[in-house]
Amino acid sequence: MADEQTPDLPLRVPAQSHIDGDWTKLGGETFVVTNKADDSALAHVTDGTPDDAQATMDGAWEGFLAWRATSPRERSNALRKAWELVAERADELAELMSLEMGKALPDSKGEVAYANGFLLEYSERATRIEGRHAFHETSGGRILTQKDPVGPCVFVTPWNFPLAMGTRKIAPALAAGCSVVIKPPQQTPLTMLALVGILVEAGVHPKAVSVLTTTNSREVTTALIEHPRTAKLSFTGSTPVGRNLAEQGGKALLRMSMELGGNAPFLVFDDADVPAALEGAKVAKFRNGGQACTSANRFLVHESVAEEFTKGLVEIADGLQLGAGTAEGTTLGPMIDDDAVAKVRELVDDAVERGATVAAGGNDKADGRYYPGTVLTGVPADARILHEEVFGPVAPVITFKDEEEAVRLANDTEYGLVAYAYTEGAARLLRLARTIEAGMLGMNTGLVSNPAAPFGGIKDSGFGREGGPEGFEEYLQTRYVAIPDPRD
Repeated sequence: MADEQTPDLPLRVPAQSHIDGDWTKLGGETFVVTNKADDSALAHVTDGTPDDAQATMDGAWEGFLAWRATSPRERSNALRKAWELVAERADELAELMSLEMGKALPDSKGEVAYANGFLLEYSERATRIEGRHAFHETSGGRILTQKDPVGPCVFVTPWNFPLAMGTRKIAPALAAGCSVVIKPPQQTPLTMLALVGILVEAGVHPKAVSVLTTTNSREVTTALIEHPRTAKLSFTGSTPVGRNLAEQGGKALLRMSMELGGNAPFLVFDDADVPAALEGAKVAKFRNGGQACTSANRFLVHESVAEEFTKGLVEIADGLQLGAGTAEGTTLGPMIDDDAVAKVRELVDDAVERGATVAAGGNDKADGRYYPGTVLTGVPADARILHEEVFGPVAPVITFKDEEEAVRLANDTEYGLVAYAYTEGAARLLRLARTIEAGMLGMNTGLVSNPAAPFGGIKDSGFGREGGPEGFEEYLQTRYVAIPDPRD
């Protein structure tokens, strides 16, 4: 398998993590991973089957027994070494990511740094697993609690952040002593394969971390979930798929965490620092080409600053440089596939047909898979783009009159992943922290993600948390040991 890849990849990509720990094929078929800039072939990888899923989970159980038995310090050292190796190979990983996903190289480099932060964060938490001791309330006995790893974990990761969505799940799981099986998307498996190769090189038990690549996502994922040794499922992706997986996981009584869709509002109040808000908007909207669940989906701007803010947003959109992700100067790469472009075109057409104005970009300036930075103004309340996740570089702008209306508009969605707000008023900041319905709130910042902070949503944006101590607890289970009074 490894010999089938083209010789131009920036990193060696292992073909498959096998149940025996060797980089060999599991199944007999392969599929092609393409360069999203021109659809040329990058590599052939294993097209896993449900039988492969069974074999991989059998191996993950063996890996769990071995990895659980290692000391916290050993697990910490392996994650720390992986952090060092990722840092050493950051440029190569970023290039690989830009090739298979399409994102601009500066975005890929930013993702590598962010993703690597989880390896460092949980290398430090691995040795901080604690229980408690208490006296029995009516006797001289003792109550002991301990935190143990939950067991083999199944991770289904998305294509838009091929590295970070992996380390955010893998690092806490390995730190806790769990084994993991990752099913990456067929569009972007190479970065994950490279990461797992690094983890094994760093000292992680080869059966404790496996990748199962496939084009048959539904059946393979079902086989992983239904395996009797699977203890936890973590998924990042769309809400409809998350509902289906949660139903399957619920039947198996798995521990689960679901990071699902978003419809993030970006609020700009009358007392906002508008230049700062524009800098935040550039990150919140156009980072990763808008292909992020945390992407600002709706710009709610106070009518007194709407003209200034919109003008600045148009300048940002017009200044984005379309091109191949690895090309010098590119700040906006191709979208992931033709279906993604078609969805964005459809939403923009719908908004324009209902009365919105294209202030920058738009469908007329799109070229194949390359969609320009776009700003829409005068977007009516019934436009689909205000109610559906755009997942593209389109910024619809609507205005509000006061804080009450802003909060009402912000909360007018079934989603609740993240929200952003720009205001200089301390009292308003505190009010918004109570009234905005989102699992995360960026106050005067366009970026909320941090390895030390809990990432996750409410409402239809899912449940569970990734990152920080909250994310660590997702992979630990509490056990109670009763000790009678030794004098009895």
